[in-house]
Amino acid sequence: METIENLKNEVKENSGVKTSGSLAVIDALLSEKVATIFGYPGGAIMPIYDALYDYQNNLNHILVRHEQGAIHAAQGYARVSGETGVVFATSGPGATNLVTGLADAMIDSTPLVCITGQVFAHLLGTDAFQETDIINITTPITKWNYQITDATEIPEILAKAFFIAKTGRPGPVLIDITKNAQLQIFDYKGYRPCIHVRSYRAEPIIRNEYIEKAASLINQAKKPFVIFGQGVLLGNAEKEFIEFIEKGGFPTAWTILGMSAIPTDHPLGVGMLGMHGNYAPNFLTNECDVLIAIGMRFDDRVTGRLDKYAKQAKIIHLDIDPSEIDKNVPVTVPVWGNCKQTIPLLTALIEEKKHPEWFNEFEIRKDKEFNTLINKELHPSEGELTMGEVLQVLNELTNGDAVIVTDVGQHQMVACRYAKQNNSRSNITSGGLGTMGYALPAAIGAKFGAPEKQVVAIMGDGGAQMNIQEFGTIMQYNPNVKILILNNRFLGMVRQWQELFHEKRYSFTDIQSPDFVQVAKGYGIDGKQISKREELRSSLKQMLDHSSSFVLEVAVAQEDNVFPMVPQGKGVAEIVLTKEEI
Repeated sequence: METIENLKNEVKENSGVKTSGSLAVIDALLSEKVATIFGYPGGAIMPIYDALYDYQNNLNHILVRHEQGAIHAAQGYARVSGETGVVFATSGPGATNLVTGLADAMIDSTPLVCITGQVFAHLLGTDAFQETDIINITTPITKWNYQITDATEIPEILAKAFFIAKTGRPGPVLIDITKNAQLQIFDYKGYRPCIHVRSYRAEPIIRNEYIEKAASLINQAKKPFVIFGQGVLLGNAEKEFIEFIEKGGFPTAWTILGMSAIPTDHPLGVGMLGMHGNYAPNFLTNECDVLIAIGMRFDDRVTGRLDKYAKQAKIIHLDIDPSEIDKNVPVTVPVWGNCKQTIPLLTALIEEKKHPEWFNEFEIRKDKEFNTLINKELHPSEGELTMGEVLQVLNELTNGDAVIVTDVGQHQMVACRYAKQNNSRSNITSGGLGTMGYALPAAIGAKFGAPEKQVVAIMGDGGAQMNIQEFGTIMQYNPNVKILILNNRFLGMVRQWQELFHEKRYSFTDIQSPDFVQVAKGYGIDGKQISKREELRSSLKQMLDHSSSFVLEVAVAQEDNVFPMVPQGKGVAEIVLTKEEI
């Protein structure tokens, strides 16, 4: 087997002589130490696939069953590994099938480089077969995109693509390469990684005067409250963050995408923010005197009504993206910069404290939520199975060490509320876009990104059918993904809103599904269906212990609702624990 260095030497021997555009693409990927590509071939990208043929031992290509599956798999890979995900797709429908994933990656700050084939340059604008203007289509949903029509641009543009995708606030980049550029033979001078792009500042300048102002506010606070998002994970700042909150003794809550940056059972952790987050952190957002927001963007699901959000508090906002500061919530002190650098500067200036009386307010409301809701959800004594108790037993069996990949809907909220997580980058979900069909391909990608970890994909019966074709990818590559389908025979989250706000007018949310286990068996994947409480623990253990991928379909209560809930149009302090309070 040839080594990567041997392969790169082959290219270097041609440096300054003659090389094809397609081979230059392959060399760029090798130089960027790409390990895995998710893709689907087609006519316009065929020359790149032909070049890839000789490099199969060094670049692992996963043939998905749909391009949307490819980009969600690349997202899962990037989120769990911290590396840049790479996608190949052909022109026209192949490229447009990436659009949902690009939008998802853009809003969730996931680093991707998507390489699409395009028709010959002389055919651009002629409505040629499988021609689509993917550049204009994807401009609003990519961090950067570019169309290459001349092979001499390939090394520099791909170097820029990887640099832009992974630096600063990460995001997706799409590079469209015409077929003539892929085939073109040109004088190749080698690949040089990019370290600077004119007019692009990856990270803003850190201003010490703002660090000092923030520290002064924190040191004066009687009721400080830290809320954090994915920026802590993206900045690889978990260690620095924990040192900060432990020195200050701050109650600390996370967004959905911030989850797993600290262990969910950390003594300073007070739970999840958001529409279906925990009661105490939502309610007490409007009681704190200093709110310290780190690596989060004040999304509407976190804030509720902005005119009722934390009006009493001085707000400190740490973020790498200056455009997020003052965008939704007016800030008292902005702290620009990568939180891996800014947090230690702040930690050095804050006083070591504890806040027992303030923490007691969280404990009182935590107990209220547990007694009113959580205990019944996690430990029901009768009736149909609940999603919460499935998560509770899963926690006991995995001890919080599994990577949990969720789809979108009620099961997502339940999983993010109750999943125990001890390790960083172990909560993979579609946050900002809320993309159904995300979990199955993202779990496949996550397993390739972290093959040593147990990966469990949790999905509802609706989302499970949106990318069910990726069972074929599992069949071909056997990534050993555990698939847990919580089947309530409804599009559950929409049904919940119809029940609570539309007088139970269940308009087209009663969904019929196939026998998921039989479908999986058609792809050579083992599985099991259960509906009884006494079967739950042994069946989950069977799934986790199985030597390869496994589908466990669990029938859960049809009309179960996810609470607490901040009703639409309400403030975070108006969070309710039961539907009777709405």
